[in-house]
Amino acid sequence: MIYTRTGIILRKTVEIIPVRVYIHVMNKIAKYIKKERMKAGLTQEEFALRSGLGLRFVRDLEQGKETVRLDKVNQALRMFGMETVPGEIDREDL
Repeated sequence: MIYTRTGIILRKTVEIIPVRVYIHVMNKIAKYIKKERMKAGLTQEEFALRSGLGLRFVRDLEQGKETVRLDKVNQALRMFGMETVPGEIDREDL
């Protein structure tokens, strides 16, 4: 519960998404990064150097590892003019 200055209590309902949905989202990001990196003609090593990320992170990211740091994911996505933002999950893709 969050109390405001007016004394009104606000409640926010948060839906917990299943792990398989999270894995699906990470796999989608992984595929996008790999596709765009290859389209740019970069090896993983070259991409890591140009983006300022470590090679191990790039490999983990492209393999869809679920426990990567979001700030680093955004650093990788910025190479292609993209970033992660909150949004509804398209349940049709699942």
